[in-house]
Amino acid sequence: MLTLCRDCGEETGENGSNCTSCGGTRILSHPELRQLAVAHLDCDAFYAAIEKRDDPSLKDQPVIVGGGTRGVVSTCCYIARLYGIHSAMPMFKALKACPDVVVVKPDHAKYVAEGRRVREKMKALTPLVQPVSIDEAYMDLSGTDQINRGSPAQSLIRLALEIEADIGITVSIGLSRNKFLAKTASEMDKPRGFAVIGAAEAKSVLAGQTIASIHGVGPKFAARLSRDGLATIADLQQADAKDLIRRYGETGLWLHQRANGVDNRVVSPDSDRKSVSSETTFNTDISDPDALIDRLWRVCLRTADRAKSAGVEGSAITLKLKTGDFRTITRSRTLPHGTQLAQTLFRTMRPALEAETGHGQSYRLIGVGIAALQPAGDDVKDLIDPTVEKRAAAERAADKARAKFGSDAVMTGRSIRLEQKRER
Repeated sequence: MLTLCRDCGEETGENGSNCTSCGGTRILSHPELRQLAVAHLDCDAFYAAIEKRDDPSLKDQPVIVGGGTRGVVSTCCYIARLYGIHSAMPMFKALKACPDVVVVKPDHAKYVAEGRRVREKMKALTPLVQPVSIDEAYMDLSGTDQINRGSPAQSLIRLALEIEADIGITVSIGLSRNKFLAKTASEMDKPRGFAVIGAAEAKSVLAGQTIASIHGVGPKFAARLSRDGLATIADLQQADAKDLIRRYGETGLWLHQRANGVDNRVVSPDSDRKSVSSETTFNTDISDPDALIDRLWRVCLRTADRAKSAGVEGSAITLKLKTGDFRTITRSRTLPHGTQLAQTLFRTMRPALEAETGHGQSYRLIGVGIAALQPAGDDVKDLIDPTVEKRAAAERAADKARAKFGSDAVMTGRSIRLEQKRER
């Protein structure tokens, strides 16, 4: 049975509690360790970890990355989670749960740049890297033993150590035979974890978990399943597959497969991501058209940053607005070509926003999303509007400067006005 030290990545004795190479105590062993090659890597509390890395005074403090009393928590560190704080929690609830928490304004350009660094280290091990978000991805290391000079498990341990040393954050890794089990494993040991689920114990490991732990089962569907007498994955394992299909259609078959550890999806560099988006909730409702246009630029910039990080572009652009009485308005436009540029998103959706403003209506939220995604290509040239190419080149140059020197290195006049308003 392969036994590895997670402190140095070297193979060690099976029965020893300490590594014979470095003396480390984090020993990983599993009877199937040589056969498993599909992994899920998740950066631990990514945004908060980056902020703590850059400001050592935050090391032992509860930290939230987010902003505004009416906004939500983007992410929080593990200390903050001890107070019950979690991602997507309304900020006012988080501040009530921990009045002494340190709130840091998000710096998306910085997170995108650091996410790219992690992604490049993953791609150095295998071309089969499928991003899920800025801070997590699947990997398939099948057949990489010789080129990486070690088993997939050994390569992943070395990767985690390299990320810690070079980037200054920790990651949690799950290793198994398919994507579903790898994702499940990565949730079992956090932070700075490494968990393995082999074929032999897959069903028993899953049995004790709730159905809501299956990625893709939302709260409403979980509640429906619970009313039907299906609360745990063990309940699904014991249910008849035909009965599940009769009740829930194709979803019933999917539930039966996941409950039994079956997942035939391959790790594909062409991500199955459906859309990229960003939205922001205002501290107070806004009706002023100019102020809303300023906020539109900010969410366009964030959406573009996320699309660039994922290496995708899209041709279906959607504007989302939420009124003060929580009514949601969406307006969509389809471009003849894909884009990931903030300037293009802004110019496309500004007329749609202007059509919804100036009538006294106030809004509490604005968002922009890109769909109909495809791998990003070269920027489009427009013979009718030759300035398009120049604007694209300027934005790419600004991206590089922000990634290197911080989000405030290059700012548009609109962004500067927003910052001045915040300071006042």
